Amino acid sequence: MYYLPQEIEVWYIIPAIRRELSKELVKKHKMTLEMVGNALGVSKAAISQYLSKKRGGSVKLAEKIKNEIKISANSISENKTEAFHEIMRLLRICKTEGVSCISCRKFNKEVLDHCKMKPHHYDIDLK
Repeated sequence: MYYLPQEIEVWYIIPAIRRELSKELVKKHKMTLEMVGNALGVSKAAISQYLSKKRGGSVKLAEKIKNEIKISANSISENKTEAFHEIMRLLRICKTEGVSCISCRKFNKEVLDHCKMKPHHYDIDLK
């Protein structure tokens, strides 16, 4: 059994992005869990799980991506309707940085011998 790159994004990368956004929005921008949940399209319980690393803790994003997340958090704190567009922007950055390929090394080893994609960045820490 193997995972498609899109499944890696849905199960690991999007939760990691939401985790980092949640941390920024709650700690730096002083938003409530409910406000962050509404902005990110998830429940306040999900935000609580992101903050306690029960969700989204499988992938640790590189500093370059975390810096982009800070920019996104600033935008979202000013206009909560921007969250959708900011998450899409962050996913595009993750794709260019090869985060899916890097995550595949950890979660999808069965397909690595057959994969034709050539990851070009390895600036990510895997637990």
